Amino acid sequence: MVSVASLATVIAPSVASVMAFAAGALGAAGAAMLLAPSRRPQASSRGARVLRALAAAGARLSPGGATASADLAGRIAAAGHPAGLGPREVLAAKLAAAVVGGLAGVVLAGGAPGRLGPLVVVAAPCAGFLAPDLWLRRVAAERARRVRRGLPALLDLLRVTVEAGSSLPEALRLVGERTDGPLAAEWRAVGRQVGLGVSLRAALAGMAERVPLPEVRALVAALDRTRRHGAPLADTLAAQARDARFALARRVREDAARAGPKMQLVVALLLVPSVLLLVAAALAAALLGPGGEVVPV
Repeated sequence: MVSVASLATVIAPSVASVMAFAAGALGAAGAAMLLAPSRRPQASSRGARVLRALAAAGARLSPGGATASADLAGRIAAAGHPAGLGPREVLAAKLAAAVVGGLAGVVLAGGAPGRLGPLVVVAAPCAGFLAPDLWLRRVAAERARRVRRGLPALLDLLRVTVEAGSSLPEALRLVGERTDGPLAAEWRAVGRQVGLGVSLRAALAGMAERVPLPEVRALVAALDRTRRHGAPLADTLAAQARDARFALARRVREDAARAGPKMQLVVALLLVPSVLLLVAAALAAALLGPGGEVVPV
């Protein structure tokens, strides 16, 4: 029979290496989650390039194209049409990502322990198909955050421009051309659409569809009421700027209140276990003396 010492000699090195690998993976995942907000712009640009490449590959996989849903079109508009792609291109990217995920799943299934191989083969293409949707959601959330942050200042500039004698469409265009950000781009688009003959109400409604935020819908509704009832536009814009500033401050406080528990959860579930696994791996390695002999306790 195999003695306990010889069994420990065989198992301890593998256990130590597995613990060290798991510790490194958990530590890397925790650091990535804590540092993710500071790398969002670079990650978004890289994701847009990857999405464009996947769309080109997906177009070759399905030359006839596929029918995209209106919900996908709305999510792409909320994300700001990243990489200049439409619903059909994003759907083609999803198909290409599913194929890539399936191939990766076949490769990884061979090294999966136990009965995880078939699960990896099934889950990998599903994850690839859903990956563009998750990326679009993150980009849309970041775009909404930028819109909320810039809305109060842009409303103040719009009020000053209107008080200087400009009409609302002209003021929207001027403020959009002199500022940056997703909301400024939407205001430039509204001003240009009105200049091309589109009604101001239709242009503002289109902006509310492309930026589906409560603050933007409230602004569009307030501007429509002002136009219909003849109320002073500057007073309406001042009130909207004040409300947007209060809403932004409330949201910042809510985000700060949620950030603490999230960081504690990452530390408790990822970083602390990684340190404990490193300690356990060192103890497992210390059980073996020189030459693979078990150190007597």
